[in-house]
Amino acid sequence: MALNILITGGCGFLGAQLARRLLAQGQLALCGGASLPITRITLADRAPPPADLAADTRIDFMQGDLLEQIESGAVPAADVALVVHLAAAVSGECEADLDLGLRSNLDATRALLQACRHRAQTPPVLVFSSSVAVFGDSPEQPLPALIHDDTLPTPQNSYGIQKFMGEQLVADFTRKGHVRGRNVRLMTVSVRPGKPNGAASSFLSAILREPLAGQRAVCPVPAETAVALASPATTIDGILRAAETSDADWGPRTALNLPALTTTVGEMVQALERAAGPAATALIDWQPDETITRIIRSWPSRFENTRAARLGLEADASFDAVLAAYIEANRSACTLLPEGSGSGHRQKSA
Repeated sequence: MALNILITGGCGFLGAQLARRLLAQGQLALCGGASLPITRITLADRAPPPADLAADTRIDFMQGDLLEQIESGAVPAADVALVVHLAAAVSGECEADLDLGLRSNLDATRALLQACRHRAQTPPVLVFSSSVAVFGDSPEQPLPALIHDDTLPTPQNSYGIQKFMGEQLVADFTRKGHVRGRNVRLMTVSVRPGKPNGAASSFLSAILREPLAGQRAVCPVPAETAVALASPATTIDGILRAAETSDADWGPRTALNLPALTTTVGEMVQALERAAGPAATALIDWQPDETITRIIRSWPSRFENTRAARLGLEADASFDAVLAAYIEANRSACTLLPEGSGSGHRQKSA
């Protein structure tokens, strides 16, 4: 036997990172079973895959709108064993365009589950990427200071509401035996390379990435704003662990909060200055944005991750370590590092 895997949103940053990890492993043990070779990974996305993935013979690329692909029967394949559903409209987009969010985050998720139910030869493992945005603070129902595994989600924006609805659909299809669902709530991923996206949290990468490249960046929230973060590598660890864990070890159908590193925006900027000096932090423009501040401050920043810890998952050790890993992996984009900067960091080009 061999594994056929579908990654929706597979050509985005996390999807591509996940595909690379799977290709490097070459095999995967689903739900506590035996390790099986990975023969095919289908990346469904609007944008084409990076060159290294496109060149791998195990990669298939399906280009287009996900909902249209599902409705046409292009995805998922009948022999799909694992679906990782990453495709989504992000927080800022959903708040600005309700119809876009409903179509991308609710309609496409429902259609994907129905397709797995009716087309798949056997119920596939389905990892659904939910979000910390399912938790929201409001005067009428304040969030507790510490989020536990059983804290009631109270989303305060369209994106969080749509993600919570997706969790419930996955849980119900799992209860009925149509998929083997794994809902995982991702923390804000930082530091992301590339260009900013439409997420309200996009600045949490931009205020580091752009200054390291010698470019200006805008920080729309106060320095004391607390946030819950995870590095790309830690996020991928959580997604894979969800796919690999046995039903007994996974436990309830409710979503798993992935481990979070709690920090503040000011502490992130301090880490940047330690890595690249005051010339980098001088490129940050502090321009308050009430809408973004309201969204970010409605999200929790502190999590108690007992369930994730039982699965062997841990939060990043520090934001300095997260930033160092980004610099190491993206040396060509980090042109502002001072001469002699350590930890294998790229020195400033002549």
